[in-house]
Amino acid sequence: MQENYFGDFLRNNGIKPSFQRIKIYEYLLQNKEHPTVETIYNALNSQIPTLSKTTVYNTLKVFIEKGIAMAITIDDTEVRFDADVKVHGHFKCEHCHKIYDFEVDVESISSEALKDFDVYDQQMFFYGVCKVCKNNS
Repeated sequence: MQENYFGDFLRNNGIKPSFQRIKIYEYLLQNKEHPTVETIYNALNSQIPTLSKTTVYNTLKVFIEKGIAMAITIDDTEVRFDADVKVHGHFKCEHCHKIYDFEVDVESISSEALKDFDVYDQQMFFYGVCKVCKNNS
């Protein structure tokens, strides 16, 4: 995808498309490993020498507020970020610490228990050992 596409996408979502914001969103979309602020900063710092961790954090905060990214807090030790904002689940491997996406059939989840609630966010987390680590042990 071209830089113009990301700039237009950000603009269409009410975000001023600075070079840093475009590169952060592009990285988030292209790297499905659910990166942390530190990961994004380390990956982009060589391309954008003026980039700071604060800029990455503040940019991600704007993306979350505008609904084009989500924060994933699977455990108390870190926050990761995801550009896939559709309802889906996450599995964290306790060995390699990778986070995997999986589809969730929203229709099969009973909404009767929540009928009197206003739901603003849905997150589903599973923990265990991924198939790669399981096969290597």
